[in-house]
Amino acid sequence: MTLKSLRDLDKDELLRLIGLQTKRSAAEWVLPSMALFGLGLLVGAGVGVLLAPKPGRELRDDLRHRLQGLSEGMRESYPEQSGASSNRPAAS
Repeated sequence: MTLKSLRDLDKDELLRLIGLQTKRSAAEWVLPSMALFGLGLLVGAGVGVLLAPKPGRELRDDLRHRLQGLSEGMRESYPEQSGASSNRPAAS
């Protein structure tokens, strides 16, 4: 290999010639990982819907009732946070 042929090589080819490679950026490994995670979420949700023991309408109604009960329980546990407390000034 001559000096002139070395000048014609780009950075990646030169690094490959000596057994190295360029460092991958974070985006090059984060984005595919996030895509696989999202795909896993979709597949899991689909399998959950297919294997649900109740029809969709009943399942949605049960979830709605549970969430309403949870929010009512939170309001009872933390009345000052829910806006249910009165806005009267404190008595002196």
